[in-house]
Amino acid sequence: MTGFRRGTRLGVDVGKARVGVARCDPDGMLAVPVETVARGEAAVARVAALAAEHSAFEVLVGLPLSLSGASTASTDDARAFAGELATATRLPVRLVDERLSTVSAHAALREAGRSQKSSRRIVDQVAAVVLLQQAIDVEKRTGNPAGELLEDPLEHA
Repeated sequence: MTGFRRGTRLGVDVGKARVGVARCDPDGMLAVPVETVARGEAAVARVAALAAEHSAFEVLVGLPLSLSGASTASTDDARAFAGELATATRLPVRLVDERLSTVSAHAALREAGRSQKSSRRIVDQVAAVVLLQQAIDVEKRTGNPAGELLEDPLEHA
């Protein structure tokens, strides 16, 4: 057991149209929404800028596996985005199982009285909050970081 590592982390929920970004405080008490980034050529650069702006020491990217745990096209997309982000930020990037984070985000927004249509712009941020909070809670409970550390693509260049 390594114990909880103090410092700000960024949580990233990668979608086809948008990327939700969340951060936590250095003590890992609370994950909060940061921004929804439009998916496109500038998305990785914008998330990297947010990591720098918030002095993140690590980025957690949601890995959307199927309910059976198998990889999907979305899984491959998230892995590719995470790889580009690792190169752009030079920070450790961890891939965290986020099978139910978007479902949980929609449920939380419904409970808050928001329709699915009115939630579209923020659901990705809320999903990023859910995955980041879950990862923080796992590390606090077990003493080990959540998810799998993405191999540094530049180590083998």
